[in-house]
Amino acid sequence: MKTYTAATVDPVEVCDELMNGAGAVKVKGLFSDADINEARQIIMEYSDADAVKVTHFQGAAAEEGKINLQRRVWNLLAKGDVFSRMAEEPTIMKILSRFLGSEFIMGSIAANRILPGGPGQEPHVDFPYWDFHKPDSHPMGLNASFPMNAQISVILDPFTEESGATAYMPGTQKDLRYPTPEEQKEFYNSCTRMTGEPGDTVLFFGAAWHCAMPNKSDHERNAVLINYVPKFVAPLEDMPGALPQEFMDAASPMMRQLLGLNYKYPEVLDTADAVNAEGRK
Repeated sequence: MKTYTAATVDPVEVCDELMNGAGAVKVKGLFSDADINEARQIIMEYSDADAVKVTHFQGAAAEEGKINLQRRVWNLLAKGDVFSRMAEEPTIMKILSRFLGSEFIMGSIAANRILPGGPGQEPHVDFPYWDFHKPDSHPMGLNASFPMNAQISVILDPFTEESGATAYMPGTQKDLRYPTPEEQKEFYNSCTRMTGEPGDTVLFFGAAWHCAMPNKSDHERNAVLINYVPKFVAPLEDMPGALPQEFMDAASPMMRQLLGLNYKYPEVLDTADAVNAEGRK
């Protein structure tokens, strides 16, 4: 996995790597130790208080009765300013403006906390591709000629092979399909790991086959997971609906874009302002 710093990131090169290369890159030094520690503390507090939350791709956790060892914390924007800083970090915004278009939005921001003994997930692809195992529910001809997803993982604990660092299959984003059951089994024999230190940020195209791996270490494995999509893709989380009005009133221009507030569709065109009709042609 190619590694950059904020000073060495070239958006053109990074986007080419996401689309045509391995599908993932790492950027170091985007967040301070204070931000990482604050984010981790908030996530620990919320997931300790309310451990059972909806999650996806539970893999062996569901089969083995270990759901409590894989914990999600949703609606992070309402839980601390540090998560807004992560969501609209300038280097990430610059890359994604090229990758997803200048008016991209945020699909979700959540935390994934895997405790020691957590069994990880099954290989999968991410929203909005994650139900590609039902090909008849998608339009014919859909392919990987343009991306409808970008994933950000802000690492809060050491991501090592022992602690369950995310595994992925380089290059699989080019096929834009769900791994078959046979490929899911073979995945573990040839995958690459997204290892990193607290404060590192991994950017990847979520169409690449990937999964959290079992945490066999003596420490937790926490990360902030942010999903971004083009402006025309319905987001996974209804973040405006979950946020207090004071957050919305104070939102920066970038945050308003990420929340989809700048994209007015769907619109009731029967009662739309006729003055602006010219722009709808």
